[in-house]
Amino acid sequence: MQNTLDKPLLYIIIILLVGGLLILASSSLALSYKNFGILHYYILKQILFGALVGIVALFGTLLIPYRFWKKLAVPMMITSLILLALLFMPELGYSSGGAKRWLQFGPLIFQPSEILKFSFIIYLASWLDVRRQEVASISQGMMPFVIMLGIVGIFLIMQPDVGTLGVIIFTAAILYFLGGGRMYQMITLFTFGLVILYFLIQMAPYRLARILVFFNPGFDSQGAGYQISQALIAIGSGGFFGLGFGKGLQKYSYLPEPMGDSIFAIFSEEMGFLGALILICFFAFLFWRGLYIAKHAPDTFGKLLAAGISVGIMVQTFINTAAISGLLPLTGIPLPFISYGGTSLAVTLASMGVLLNISKHI
Repeated sequence: MQNTLDKPLLYIIIILLVGGLLILASSSLALSYKNFGILHYYILKQILFGALVGIVALFGTLLIPYRFWKKLAVPMMITSLILLALLFMPELGYSSGGAKRWLQFGPLIFQPSEILKFSFIIYLASWLDVRRQEVASISQGMMPFVIMLGIVGIFLIMQPDVGTLGVIIFTAAILYFLGGGRMYQMITLFTFGLVILYFLIQMAPYRLARILVFFNPGFDSQGAGYQISQALIAIGSGGFFGLGFGKGLQKYSYLPEPMGDSIFAIFSEEMGFLGALILICFFAFLFWRGLYIAKHAPDTFGKLLAAGISVGIMVQTFINTAAISGLLPLTGIPLPFISYGGTSLAVTLASMGVLLNISKHI
């Protein structure tokens, strides 16, 4: 046991945090001025309610022995589900863009689904640790796992927040396999997932439109395909070296969600293919350090918890960057560390604190 935290991981967290704030500062300029008459409204809010809160959370979770989270797994999961249920109370649920994903308590607004991502990883790691001899069983392993996902899925579909559900399902499936699941179970889960996806598409025609745009980017370029068309223009305009930091044009009311799920396209326009590649390499390095910590963690819970946190970040990063690049159907998934959203950044930093704490025990 080295009893010192993983310094390479700490360095990459700092790089992604500072770099993310700089990227957001550039991407949010136009919207900030348009909506509030100042250039830095969104970045200041992100620093105050995302970065500063997240840094405090990181140091807090860093100081808490990671095994303590096993005791909190069930209470945290129940609390997360209660918060999701509160979204549907008219006086508490806050809607934006047709989705009810935020809770509002006075001036405080936060997104419970971001907390759920963290809580579910802790809960699943604890559950797999306790049931590691039964994971391969259909009745004792796979069925309870599917029921857990079903409960979470109902809450997220009702918002609707299918993108977050996709991140949770992919992360959970990988963690289940690492916890002792069999390949035939993974194939069964994948098939079941395709059936659920079919019904979700039937429930909301806009999802079918996104699928059609994925197979034909030119489809409805002024409607369902507008965002991906503008994103590809932004990425292509950047070339190899980019237009220069702050000099991108697509953020000026051309590309929707320039500081949300489209932020990678804005960054690629300004910093080019080279900058985008470097950013992806930073995330890959974070993933590698996380897997290294998971491999060398002293117990099964630590291994699964470190793997779950690392896989969750990487799945979210892959879905965001691939979708806005036209490699996957478009989703509303934020890019970790980078996209605007105080809850997302604060929870991500809190999870990094847990990962750093596990690294102290290898």
